[in-house]
Amino acid sequence: MRSDIQPANYRVPLFCAVTLLFWFSMYTCVPILTAYVESVGASNKMAGLIVGMYGLSQMLLRIPVGILSDRIHKRKLFIMIGLLFSTLSGAGILLTHDLNWILFLRVAAGIAASTWVDFTILFASYYANDETTRAMGTIAVNNSLGQMLGILCGGWFADQYGWESAFLIGAAVGLVGMAGSFFIVEKFDDQAAPITLQGIQEVASDRTLLTVSFLSILFQMLTFATVFGFTPVFAQSLGATKLDMGLLTFCSTLPTALASWIGGRHLARKLGERRVIILGFILSGLFTVFIPFTSSLWFLIVTQSLAGFGRGFTSPVLMSLCIKHMVPEKRATAMGFYQAIYGLGMFMGPLFMGAAGDWLTLREGFVIVGLLGCVTALLGQVMLRKLPGIGISLSIASGTSSKNA
Repeated sequence: MRSDIQPANYRVPLFCAVTLLFWFSMYTCVPILTAYVESVGASNKMAGLIVGMYGLSQMLLRIPVGILSDRIHKRKLFIMIGLLFSTLSGAGILLTHDLNWILFLRVAAGIAASTWVDFTILFASYYANDETTRAMGTIAVNNSLGQMLGILCGGWFADQYGWESAFLIGAAVGLVGMAGSFFIVEKFDDQAAPITLQGIQEVASDRTLLTVSFLSILFQMLTFATVFGFTPVFAQSLGATKLDMGLLTFCSTLPTALASWIGGRHLARKLGERRVIILGFILSGLFTVFIPFTSSLWFLIVTQSLAGFGRGFTSPVLMSLCIKHMVPEKRATAMGFYQAIYGLGMFMGPLFMGAAGDWLTLREGFVIVGLLGCVTALLGQVMLRKLPGIGISLSIASGTSSKNA
């Protein structure tokens, strides 16, 4: 028997607010983190490792989190734990300038981010299966808005009150989000059997899941090498202040929020998921290649805003494709696999750019990563075409059947 909670009582606005506060808390440090650790003595390679540990810890933890969540039928508990670790991560950096401790605290931030599995699955459970893409578009908007506001506030506070204030405001907002998380609504089928070892094996071998996860590795590598990694460092070479770095990342993230709404809720329905994904990779890759050829901070902001549209088109559609064909009792496990696998890209992106900065130049690193994004668009065209049900317009759900070429 399903929970008798009616849709009106799912407290969707509250859930969206908690999601926004969670990502706000996580991202106040993003525009200044790489520059901050370099200011306390880190090399480009060490800075890349610190930024990348956020992704590596997610890669290791998201599968266990997804499996455990499906086993015990609890989502809300993990959301609360995520907000706790986000608060502890921000507060901890206030207490140390030791690079090893900062590395550990970024692992703690990755532990927090690993609970994103349960945010997405619990929110998707409030919607019908044929509205999964719409649900992912909605939560992706709040994800991006939280990141965007955190980035802007973090940059402003760091500029006005020093580096550490960005971490302080992140910890404070995380605490507010954790208080709000007590009131979100748990929802699950209380008659559903816990996932079995055979079910885990079926999820891990699912062709659609593996394909979209592979594409997401390359997507996250592109994102964390640039806007959440070394684009602010490049901006410093153009004379950017701490506030300018926050503004750059804000202007890169605002279009992501808009495109998540348009792509996840509307464009995928009209054009088909495959075309939206490919368009996103082309925009992200092309405008990453432009980075080293810019000599003006404002032109850099324009190019990265356009790249942000690409990220917003791609992310929610890939996320919806990994679970919409899964039965409910396997969804958190599938999302855990998906987010764990793409965590590899979050680790590799900044690590590659840091190594490129030490061994080649950051400019050459941006060109290589941008070209990888363009190549991934071609790979996506081939790989997604072979999967059943992808590329078919979602208007099928309303009675019309149209296929993309």
